[in-house]
Amino acid sequence: MARPISHRMLGFAGKALVVAVLGFIILPAVVVAIASFNDKAILSFPPQELSLRWFYNAVNYRDFRTGFHNGLIVMLASSFIALIVGSAFAFVIDRYTFRGKQTLEGLLLAPLVVPHFTVGLGILIFAAQIGLTRTFTIVVACHVILVLPFVLRSVYISFRNLDQRLELAAASLGAQPWRVLFTVTLPLLTPGLVSGWLFAAILSFNEFTASLFVTAQRTQTLPVAMYNYVREYADPTMAALSVIFIVVTATLLALANAFLGLGKVLNVEQAR
Repeated sequence: MARPISHRMLGFAGKALVVAVLGFIILPAVVVAIASFNDKAILSFPPQELSLRWFYNAVNYRDFRTGFHNGLIVMLASSFIALIVGSAFAFVIDRYTFRGKQTLEGLLLAPLVVPHFTVGLGILIFAAQIGLTRTFTIVVACHVILVLPFVLRSVYISFRNLDQRLELAAASLGAQPWRVLFTVTLPLLTPGLVSGWLFAAILSFNEFTASLFVTAQRTQTLPVAMYNYVREYADPTMAALSVIFIVVTATLLALANAFLGLGKVLNVEQAR
């Protein structure tokens, strides 16, 4: 039975609205991407001549390379620590019922609603009290706090989708707890674990607001180095570096979605 014209027009209007919103969101990135190929040393749009010189400058600028190296160190440390801690909390929240459970969950998810500059400033004040101001330890601790909710969410959803009867069946057949963990539980949790780590790594590497408070020249990450650069120069190097960021991040998320199914992990789709 054909749908009424009004229903079809409403469906078309809904799709058009979605396309318009997506276009509005993506348009600034498109403008930045085009401007990054500008041949002149002044950021302008549209470019009169095309050049890759600013991509070369972005890759070879010393502070960017140092910031990239520092960012990798902080990213790897914070993402793996957040993965371990977040997985442990996800297990406790999923498997146990205790007083203060909702309070604990609210505290763990608080960085989602608390402004990052507040977290960074608070950690800076705390670090000054214990004599660890602007060290890698403080930077990593700050990033762990900020990315922990994303790991907790991903792993918790995987726990909710896990059929505990499989663990009970393995235990009933004589498997020791450690064997059940490594042969049944962890393989079934792999999508949530990998997705949680991936989100934590991407967010940590791109974190700027809190990092601005807790980093120094020796420990500055790439976003902070970019901020310091744009204070002195107005060439399209920032646009070129932004394009690199966008492409790398989109590629990683696309690969994760293709191999892990982020829709199921994040509970957008029902697991089959």
